[in-house]
Amino acid sequence: MPPHAPSVAEPPPPARPRVSHDVAIPVHERTIALVGLMGVGKSTVGRRLAKRLGLPFADGDVEIEAAAGMTVSDIFARLGEAEFRAGEARVMKRLLHGPRMVLATGGGAILNAETREALHARAVTVWMRADLETVAERVQRRDTRPLLRGRDPLETLTAMAEVRYPYYGLADLTVDVATGAHAEAVEAIVQALDAFAAERAA
Repeated sequence: MPPHAPSVAEPPPPARPRVSHDVAIPVHERTIALVGLMGVGKSTVGRRLAKRLGLPFADGDVEIEAAAGMTVSDIFARLGEAEFRAGEARVMKRLLHGPRMVLATGGGAILNAETREALHARAVTVWMRADLETVAERVQRRDTRPLLRGRDPLETLTAMAEVRYPYYGLADLTVDVATGAHAEAVEAIVQALDAFAAERAA
């Protein structure tokens, strides 16, 4: 088991999307999409990564809020999670069919089959992974996340991991971000991207 692996039983991963990197967009033209649970630092690291690479940055949740004209919390409260997920899928489709960028996806975005297809066809996906205890410590400092409100963070994250990790595991790259500063995470992702691009070009 790799360092910082979650203490949950991970079911067999789902099949990879049908679209092949070989017949789609070249790696150097693809959006860099960060995936992973809430609290792993996708937004913060994503902004720094975008600056490092000279690319625009988009945060999926911020884009959803702009499209809906209300906060994520309000969408959940007024419209429910199903409507949030539908809006999230529309926003992800728009962003992934736009110019190359660094994109911080919402933790549950990858559960949508069409979003997974678009990510595989148009992005290099990076799973930002950290052990659940570390993530729980981070997210419990904030009370603005609808899926955690009134719940035990570690229990909720464990349940999420059981469902989502098989999908995160389909990412092109996995980078451990449990320890170290955000700057270190950025450099680790840059190195992983460089190695991936070199491998695809070989």
